[in-house]
Amino acid sequence: MSKVLIIAASESVLDLMNQAKKVLDEFGVENEITIASAHRSPERAKELILDAETRGIKVIIAGAGMAAHLAGVVAAHFPLPVIGVPIKHDGEGLDALLATLQMPPGIPVATVAIDGAKNAGLLAVQILATSDADLQKKMVAYKNKLSLDIEEKAAKLEKLGVEGYLSGKK
Repeated sequence: MSKVLIIAASESVLDLMNQAKKVLDEFGVENEITIASAHRSPERAKELILDAETRGIKVIIAGAGMAAHLAGVVAAHFPLPVIGVPIKHDGEGLDALLATLQMPPGIPVATVAIDGAKNAGLLAVQILATSDADLQKKMVAYKNKLSLDIEEKAAKLEKLGVEGYLSGKK
C-alpha cells in the first residue's frame, strides 16, 4: 500500500516533482505520482484526495506554480499532512510561494522552498519516521552522511586552500 502521494499540477512540473519521488524511493517509502490540477481537473483532484486515505496514503505532496491552489485544495479535503511545493513558473515564483503559505486557519499546508521537491520528499520521510523506527534510523544515517560530507570537504579545503580546492572542482 502506498504511503505518500505526489501530485504534480501539470506535466510541465512533473520532472521537478519527480525529485520527491526519487527521495522516497531512496528511503524505501512506497509512493505514487500523478498529475491533477485544482483548476483544470478539479474533479480528478478531488477524487484522488478523497480516495487517498483508503489507499493507505499518509502524506500528500502537491506541487504547483502560479496561483498554486493545489496544496490548499488537497489540505481542505485530506485530514493528514500535506506538503506544498511552490514552483517557479514565470519570474521568481513568489506568487506560488505566497499562495501555498497563506492558508486560512484550520487548513495547514507545510510549505518548502520554491522548487523544493527534494526537501518535500525528505519532510515526508521525517513525518513517516515519527511512527517507523526503521525509517527513523535511515533518516539519522542520511543526516550523518550530510555532516560527514561537509567535514570531508572542509578538510580538503583546509589542506589545498581555496584556489587548489576550486581548481580541482573544474
